Amino acid sequence: MMNTLDAKRVLETALLCATQPLQVRELRQLFHDELGADTLKTLLESLQEDWQERGLELVNVASGWRMQSRPEMRDFLDRLHPEKPPKYSRAAMETLAIIAYRQPVTRGDMEDIRGVTVNSLVIKQLEDRGWVEVIGHRETVGRPMLYATTRQFLDDLGISSLDQLPPLETQGATEGFFEQLADAPASEDPSQMAMPLDEADTDTTADEASDTQDPTASGLTQ
Repeated sequence: MMNTLDAKRVLETALLCATQPLQVRELRQLFHDELGADTLKTLLESLQEDWQERGLELVNVASGWRMQSRPEMRDFLDRLHPEKPPKYSRAAMETLAIIAYRQPVTRGDMEDIRGVTVNSLVIKQLEDRGWVEVIGHRETVGRPMLYATTRQFLDDLGISSLDQLPPLETQGATEGFFEQLADAPASEDPSQMAMPLDEADTDTTADEASDTQDPTASGLTQ
């Protein structure tokens, strides 16, 4: 039987080399299923403690366990890639927040909360980015589509469940929390690469011209 130190070294190596989060059932394969899920979780928690004082941290996100840089390292890492990631418009982030906190919601629900017509391109870009998806239809006239956030959305925020989102009433904290989505890597599939969402809001069609934030309305506080 492998000792604890060796088992942690195996886990650590697998997590550092992985390009995607690893689930416990996948990690068990490293040991031919000789270690139970509870034992693995204990080892993972021990690894978390081992890395507490380092620039990387071990986190449990929706898709599994992964190693990632700590938020305070972001400014330093950005110097290696000085190009700025695309900025997301306020309308796009408010739409995403509405879906995250009120899901499942229809486009009509979003418009009722924001008080303006929702830009169809914003929803499409959120879908292409892998953050929202259609999970069904509401059983009412027209059977409108119901939108919800995805596991990728949770992964990019570095959390494992929606329960870990900041309280909705703390709008400042919510906006700051969502800012880290700008640094999440985009899909490498060219067909899934979305244009910057602020560009989607600047089209001159009537639909998009109406998607202008009303200073008296706030989609995050209703």
